[in-house]
Amino acid sequence: MAIQVGEKAPDFELKDNHGKTVKLSDFRGQQNVVLLFYPFAFTGVCTGELCELRDNLPKFADRDTQLLAVSNDSVPTLRVFAEQEGLEYPLLSDFWPHGEVSRAYGVFAEDKGCAVRGTFVIDKEGVVRWTVVNGLPDARDLNEYVKALDTL
Repeated sequence: MAIQVGEKAPDFELKDNHGKTVKLSDFRGQQNVVLLFYPFAFTGVCTGELCELRDNLPKFADRDTQLLAVSNDSVPTLRVFAEQEGLEYPLLSDFWPHGEVSRAYGVFAEDKGCAVRGTFVIDKEGVVRWTVVNGLPDARDLNEYVKALDTL
């Protein structure tokens, strides 16, 4: 079961597409976070979603929000994907231990070996304020994240 609104977001430490360690708790007291889980780099729906976010980054920056995208891909895979698609926000690797953070958020599909499309809007205090979980084939609506951020 996915983490629910009102719960403290589980802290984590993952490597980004440049090999830099990113901790959720580093944003506490500083910025809101949109934490977005997606199945795999280089797939149609995922690429479309992440490119839409790329094209709308000011909507997050204007709302004092850091976007973090997590998949179960390896760091080298994410590096190439980010370079190919011009993604300038952190792509985090939940590769090993495989799916540990995805499981902590309740969005790991054991039968598929990857995260489903889970999104968590986390406030500056580290509390989940909005969430949506979609199945693998179902893209999310970026405007819903922005509406949720506007309520913080």
